[in-house]
Amino acid sequence: MADYRRIYIPGSTWFFTVNLAERRDNYLLVENIDLLRAAFRYVKERKPYRINAEP
Repeated sequence: MADYRRIYIPGSTWFFTVNLAERRDNYLLVENIDLLRAAFRYVKERKPYRINAEP
């Protein structure tokens, strides 16, 4: 994985996506959704952010 460094700009917008190397018949995210949610909560407590999502 690349080691990205970003300039911090208050109020800036970031985009990210999650992909799996093996996408076909891979239930890794589904089976571990609680762990992913816990990771989001952990980070949000330390570095507040807002998710802007549109359906």
